[in-house]
Amino acid sequence: MGVAVRYGSPVINCDSRQVYRDIPIGTAAPTAAELTRATHYFVGTRALEEDYNAGQYERDALELIAQLFQTHDVLVMSGGSMLYADAVCNGLDDLPTVPAEIRAEVTAKGQMANGEGLKWLQSEVQRLDPVYWEQVDQHNPARLRHCVEICLTTGKPYSSLLTKQSAVSDQHSAVRPFRIVKIGLDRPREELYDRINRRVLQMIADGLVDEARSVYDKRHLNSLQTVGYKELFSYFDGEYDLDRAIELIQQNTRHYAKRQLTWFRRDKAIHWLNANDDYEKNYSIIDALLSADGM
Repeated sequence: MGVAVRYGSPVINCDSRQVYRDIPIGTAAPTAAELTRATHYFVGTRALEEDYNAGQYERDALELIAQLFQTHDVLVMSGGSMLYADAVCNGLDDLPTVPAEIRAEVTAKGQMANGEGLKWLQSEVQRLDPVYWEQVDQHNPARLRHCVEICLTTGKPYSSLLTKQSAVSDQHSAVRPFRIVKIGLDRPREELYDRINRRVLQMIADGLVDEARSVYDKRHLNSLQTVGYKELFSYFDGEYDLDRAIELIQQNTRHYAKRQLTWFRRDKAIHWLNANDDYEKNYSIIDALLSADGM
């Protein structure tokens, strides 16, 4: 937020769940106060029932970016959805059409009752594409299902086909009509995990349980296959108590953060800054990076 205010830029959200309405607490969407400090795009713009993916985001974001560059010299994109970030920076690959019979088979097995469908998808991704397994949200059935479908269709690991994505390869990226400076904020692992644990408790205090209950009837939607909601849905179903649900949200969030770091560490273009350093120190580094890139 501070970077956007410093450069007079709007914020282009790059979080695949903050695009949805009705779930601001669990997705840590910008607060009303933050929204007044800078214009935000792609925040709460989609209904939970809408299917939205990285390909659509790439098209929408590039169209918006072209418009915004007419009145801004610097634009700030912020968020941790790996595929969304790579879609804008590098472009997505043209993947083959999945035959109907393969899609039907994978869908049927992925929807087996009592959690067996998710377990099957997880084991298949681990078997067919261990590289992608280490990067994907391992509890997101839509992502897992897509990987299995592509692997079975092509006979190749899904990750080997993602040649444009910087986390897999820095070659064959799409050419963009603007320069990109990538900034990552780094923290010691123990501190990061402690912040995650405390943030989850704050979300609970802010009303996450009630928010999850309000969308419980839509729990089958892809938009809600998300850490925070899945654990609470299972709590509502009586699988465990609230304390256990909170522990699982903290644990699964830590696991996801670890996968994010693994993904982004592979991108050598990212300039890592210490999040605990003085703001002005980090701002001066960003200023120098922008100047060096001719911005």
